[in-house]
Amino acid sequence: MPPKGHRRPATMADIARASGVSITTVSHVINRTRPVRAATEEAVLAAIAEVGYLHSGLGSPNTGNRTFGVAMSAISNQSFDELINGIERAASRFGYSLLLSDTHDDVSVELRALSGLMARQVEAILLAPSADPTAALRYTQGQGVPVVLLDRTVDADVDQISSENVVSTGQLVDHLAGLGHQDITLVSGFPGISTTDERTRGFRQAMARNGLEVRPDNILPGHGAAGRTEELIVRAMTSARPPSALVVGNNRMTIGAMRALRRLGLEVPRDVALVAFDDFEWADLFRPRLTVIAQPTGRMAEQAVELAMSRLATPGRETRRVVMTPSFVHRESCGCFPDPV
Repeated sequence: MPPKGHRRPATMADIARASGVSITTVSHVINRTRPVRAATEEAVLAAIAEVGYLHSGLGSPNTGNRTFGVAMSAISNQSFDELINGIERAASRFGYSLLLSDTHDDVSVELRALSGLMARQVEAILLAPSADPTAALRYTQGQGVPVVLLDRTVDADVDQISSENVVSTGQLVDHLAGLGHQDITLVSGFPGISTTDERTRGFRQAMARNGLEVRPDNILPGHGAAGRTEELIVRAMTSARPPSALVVGNNRMTIGAMRALRRLGLEVPRDVALVAFDDFEWADLFRPRLTVIAQPTGRMAEQAVELAMSRLATPGRETRRVVMTPSFVHRESCGCFPDPV
């Protein structure tokens, strides 16, 4: 393994020595050409994070290209799409372009994505981290490349920009409880992600505040996926005790919830009220229009780029953690008339 401070790029041989496996096995882990045992893959990925291997599979890096790397899960998710668009606009004002990589909320894919971005010699990385980004952060810190965490937060000494989740989710529950709903169900996101944990905590706190019971079946693990959410909602709404209101944790799961209700011939809000976290371009095209919590994605994007630029200008400054306040968008899916425009 090259000593710290050594300028020679780490090789597969370095990774093999550090992890105690063959170069062939290292290649299989990096290039996904053959399955390997989980323990072996974990050892190889830990070695990659330790020595800072740069995967060259994306081609020769460009030097001095004034590029930011953006790595997040489900780039097709409209919330992240809006965030990426905002980042691109903000970065372009400083003369920077973007390279995008999808992490699929998988720790090993996340590390490979970062390795690929590093191979292109990006000047900073904006990352929506997985449930356990320990190896990813260790790797980027070893490379000396600034990182700004987006949307999701972790307990680490790194710049972070996010939206408040606990109080805002509680707003949705308070609103439904104020309308008389007593059996409210949350569809939660991917387990272990800070946004999921915070929104679940906000849901529980608000239910307790309103004197409402939280049964095990009042929190459905949608994992951020439309298909999974659809099946969970079908089961919940056909159970012996269906909820009278749904709080859905993000826009992709909202799609699944709407599909499930349509399958069952149920109407919102006549048969069940529905509110959601995340606004999106077509939320007011539904009939009824969706009541949502809207994240300030544009301001989050601008702040993320500013944090990256500040870190590039002053590498030794103290880390910053910025939490922005989302807004409650009152429409009709909750079962009441919206606020006047």
